[in-house]
Amino acid sequence: MNLTGIDHFVLTVEDVESTCAFYEDLGADVVTFDEDRKAVRIGEQKINIHPVDTDIDLVADTPTVGGGDLCLITEMSISDIETQLRELDIEILAGPVERTGAVGQITSVYCRDPAGNLVEIGTYDNS
Repeated sequence: MNLTGIDHFVLTVEDVESTCAFYEDLGADVVTFDEDRKAVRIGEQKINIHPVDTDIDLVADTPTVGGGDLCLITEMSISDIETQLRELDIEILAGPVERTGAVGQITSVYCRDPAGNLVEIGTYDNS
């Protein structure tokens, strides 16, 4: 098997609409599929947003609200990221901090989405 990327993953949330709005404020596109399911598209990947009481037949063994921890990458400078988060009234929990990303060093800040998931927003140092 030759894995080539991540297509999507799932966040379990109590409030689908507020979670979608949070990621849309950050620049993601909200998409509806299978008539009533929601996701946010970021680049060529998406995050499916499942309500905690979903009737979808295949889900994680123990779907947990707020159990996600993810890193999103932007081409913005770290100071612009901080400014935008403050303008959106999103609390910065930590940062800027240096981290190792998938393809190099990143500078990141941390916040939480409305479901309590830890969201790292970073920029590659060479961008």
